[in-house]
Amino acid sequence: MGRTSLLRPSRLLPLLRHNNPLQTSSRNAPPLSSLIKTPISQTTPSFLSPLSASIFLLFSEASTLRTFSSSAVAGPSNIVLIESEEELNSSLNKVQGNSLPAVFYFTAVWCGPCRFIYPFIEELSKKYPHVTTYKIDIDKEGLGSSLSNLQIFSVPTFHFFQNGEKAAEIVGADATQLKNTMEKLYK
Repeated sequence: MGRTSLLRPSRLLPLLRHNNPLQTSSRNAPPLSSLIKTPISQTTPSFLSPLSASIFLLFSEASTLRTFSSSAVAGPSNIVLIESEEELNSSLNKVQGNSLPAVFYFTAVWCGPCRFIYPFIEELSKKYPHVTTYKIDIDKEGLGSSLSNLQIFSVPTFHFFQNGEKAAEIVGADATQLKNTMEKLYK
């Protein structure tokens, strides 16, 4: 029989009962059940088994603690989401024409380092409210020619503008370099 025979419920359920992640723990980590703060019956769909419900709750609570999404977060940060080539060109012209301080953050949803650095970018955008951060997902349709003109070949890439000109560029998720560049240019 093929590999899918292992996934039959008759074979999978004994494995789950024997290796229940909510009852076992490693030496360094508490059992998963201790991490769940909300009673299972209050917030989970009724069709989930107790084990599935516990895992569902664990991940849903973890996602409220820290999001790794690269979408813009509402709040006092000044991050502007760029959705099209027209918006990107308009923003670049605005920053250059009005000599505005700005950071252009080129990212992608699938990019691990981009997700890693995003919470730090949010912090910096709050610390420097006079600097607008423009967030551009390189996978948005129609951005190809603008990205080529700007020489964006990897993500994350940051372009820093001061006095209407590109003052610095960082390629990669280097939090220290990002912080130092922001302090140098925008204090």
